Amino acid sequence: MKSLFIAGTDTDVGKTYITAGMAVAIRKKGIDVGVMKPFAAGTPQKKGYKSEDIEILSKAANVSEPEYLVNPQFFPIPASPYTAWKNLKIKPKIKHVIEQFKKLSLLHEMLLIEGIGGIMTPILRDYYVANLIKEMKIPTVIVTRSKVGTINHTIMTCKMCEKYKIPIKGIIINSFDDGYPIDELKRDLKNLTGVKILGSIPFINDMSDTSLNAIFKKNLDLNSLLN
Repeated sequence: MKSLFIAGTDTDVGKTYITAGMAVAIRKKGIDVGVMKPFAAGTPQKKGYKSEDIEILSKAANVSEPEYLVNPQFFPIPASPYTAWKNLKIKPKIKHVIEQFKKLSLLHEMLLIEGIGGIMTPILRDYYVANLIKEMKIPTVIVTRSKVGTINHTIMTCKMCEKYKIPIKGIIINSFDDGYPIDELKRDLKNLTGVKILGSIPFINDMSDTSLNAIFKKNLDLNSLLN
């Protein structure tokens, strides 16, 4: 079973919550799923993992693996790895991230890897999130949102995946803000990108296993995601 890279059309599109819901739904199907966020940035938590995103993902997957595996590099400012490198003089460690990815892949049937920002978020001068996905040799799931402007961002993301020859498993619409009617958005995104729409997830206010499993079973095409 292949692992999946969860990429966003932008920052703050809800990749973490979508990835967490996917982890719960996949785990409930009896599949051993692991999680990873190669690069994370922001204010570090005082307890547990530095990254709150990894805390959420690990809980959803019901794993408690070492931070060096699930989040190989954390930058203590809200910025891209490239900007963090320039501001903090902490160079992103691509080789280290790939090594941890390979180790983690051996521990689970499937991995869900959450990206940072959008697909062209810079990691090094000429190395983007797209390069990382390409190097991992896995397909991606694109998380987009419902607000006006999302069609532009989604098309550009799909075009960059084509440029980097990254297979796209499908698009998930995170419907947590006002914008396009969802049925119209599904129609237009499918017609304009040629990519399968895996589902639309409504606003999540309960992160319990029971709630996430019910929401994702109802609103996400899990069979297409896993096959």
